[in-house]
Amino acid sequence: MIEDSIKSRRSVFPAQYDHIPIPREIIEKALEMASWAPTHKKTEPWRFKVFHSALSKKDLSEFLSTTYQDITPNFSVFKQQKISQKVAQSGCVIAICMKRDPKEVIPEWEEIAAVAMAVQNMWLYCSENGVGCYWSSPKLMNYLHEHVTMEDGERCLGFFYMGMFSGESLEGQRTSIEAKTTWV
Repeated sequence: MIEDSIKSRRSVFPAQYDHIPIPREIIEKALEMASWAPTHKKTEPWRFKVFHSALSKKDLSEFLSTTYQDITPNFSVFKQQKISQKVAQSGCVIAICMKRDPKEVIPEWEEIAAVAMAVQNMWLYCSENGVGCYWSSPKLMNYLHEHVTMEDGERCLGFFYMGMFSGESLEGQRTSIEAKTTWV
């Protein structure tokens, strides 16, 4: 039931993953689910860079670690190691990107919202299939174009860390919707 899927979706962090490889078919299906997100004027602005192989994850880890060191005065070795560990602990890392409509027919925020909805679709699919996920948007995302090819008008909005997860998710807590709703 969709209500249960929505309420049970949680951020699951790389340290919680089971270190079992994610079947490529699950990743492909999650990406297909992303493509069904709402999109104003059918611009379909979502773009994804998938780091699934051991080599691509190693390269991403090294790039992020080195970039962190290069851009951070008085950088923390501990934080640098955490950056590398998150990639290594993940079964897959997907760079969440947005390609702006070249004609800029619709506002940029609407295209960002469409990408976020695409990620929500992936997240719900993954949660239903035993894959834990976590969307991170570190400053490092602004440098991804130095590591992978980006099209004109394309930029990274964050990283979607994924890993097989068999643990129990914490029960979600939300404040009452009545506290956030005004009926006019």
